[in-house]
Amino acid sequence: MANIHKPSSSNSSYSRVLLLLTILPITLASFAFILQWRGEVTDDSITRGSLDHSLFPGFSLSKQSHSDCSSSPLFPQSHSLSFPFISHSKFDESSNLKPKVCITTTTAGGLEQILPWIFYHKVIGVSDFLLFVEGKAASANVSRVLESIPGVKVIYRTQELEEQQANSRVWNETWLANFFYKPCNYELFVKQSLNMEMAIVMARDSGADWIIHLDTDELVHPAGSQDYSIRQLLSDVPEDVDMVIFPNYESSVERDDIKEPFSEVSMFKKNYDHLTDEVYYKYYDAATRTNPNYFITYGNGKEAARIQDHLRPNGAHRWYNYMKDPKEVTMQEAAVLHYTYPKFSDLISRRDRCGCKPTMEDVKRCFMLEFDSHAFIIASTATEEEMRQWYREHIVWTDKELNSKLLRRGIMTRIYDPMVIVQNLRESGVFSSVIAKAAETTSSVESSNSTRNGNSRSVSSRKIDAGGLSEATARRVLEVIDSSLPSAIPPLSPPTPLHSDLITS
Repeated sequence: MANIHKPSSSNSSYSRVLLLLTILPITLASFAFILQWRGEVTDDSITRGSLDHSLFPGFSLSKQSHSDCSSSPLFPQSHSLSFPFISHSKFDESSNLKPKVCITTTTAGGLEQILPWIFYHKVIGVSDFLLFVEGKAASANVSRVLESIPGVKVIYRTQELEEQQANSRVWNETWLANFFYKPCNYELFVKQSLNMEMAIVMARDSGADWIIHLDTDELVHPAGSQDYSIRQLLSDVPEDVDMVIFPNYESSVERDDIKEPFSEVSMFKKNYDHLTDEVYYKYYDAATRTNPNYFITYGNGKEAARIQDHLRPNGAHRWYNYMKDPKEVTMQEAAVLHYTYPKFSDLISRRDRCGCKPTMEDVKRCFMLEFDSHAFIIASTATEEEMRQWYREHIVWTDKELNSKLLRRGIMTRIYDPMVIVQNLRESGVFSSVIAKAAETTSSVESSNSTRNGNSRSVSSRKIDAGGLSEATARRVLEVIDSSLPSAIPPLSPPTPLHSDLITS
């Protein structure tokens, strides 16, 4: 009889298990719904709450789909980035995190370019920004906003600054001498180096561990880190390594009507440091098209330096040390994304910044790279229709078949992460909130900025431009080149197939 009752007991247990399996998912789903409902994003969420740093340094993930960029390689297709609780105080919390990373730049840009650049880098873990400003960036309306951002220090090109830089030891050395007394890009290169020299001291005083020099058309892409964090990348660098090279990827725009490059550009040409020699040479011509080199501008990347004694700049792309040969390593996945001529208007804006004559002989005084010279001449001599045609032929990648081929072969790559981050920052009201907050400052701040700008010197420096050499002439450049001091590294063009010895495996 005992055997007769066993099936009944088994059926009862089986029924209870089925009931439990039915109720459990419903309960969990209801619980998840309640949590999601309680955390629903509202329009004024920017003023309350805090960021969840457990996933990323500056943002969290949620199951939403309001962006075409949700198929980013970094994030599953069913997810997109969201910024439900962003506030300036929470962005500033990253200043207490280690290692502390500082970015310095020299810029004359406007808020439409600088704000996305700053907050993108805040998201990936940068805490300090040293902005040497001129032109539009130094205007009262722009500088007031920049000064209101936690972690941002604005340095104006005043007479006092130029006098300080006139006493730099750079002028008594030779490593930057080949760039002295030349206009336009050479002038900017020297100015960037002098600003970088001052930035080292400022960054060290603020407790920074690493310093990077970037232009505001460049974004660090910390690929290879688990949480898309530059801090994690640099924390994993061995202690005996002094400097880390981030190879640059060059933007490859697919339209001639780009307005916001960080939000609209996703295709990039890889640096040859991240390619095999076989792939690089096999597709060199296809990737170069009708341009002088593989990259239309520089190809030697940017470098992060560990802040230490005797650190100095070595041009705008590298750092060096007065007392030792620094140990360098190159990132195998991470890169600097260079948004190169991404807007058609960049042709005109670059032309207007230089006073050179539009001849091949004169532009050699102004530009280091051949492509920049050609672009300047076109922008100075052609009609707008001719300029647009040239822009499409040399910069815009309109051949979809070629694009697909280079993407398949690994020459090109799609990178969506900056697009997702910047778009979500904009949609979350971060940029508008910063501007609105700065507008509430007292009139005394505006008056102070106006006075400071009134005392600013012109962009040209007495030391840099041959137009005013009173003190520079008295302090002659050394006639004997000291070979023990490495020369400043300009933004070199990448090697061509005729110079394969310049490529290392």
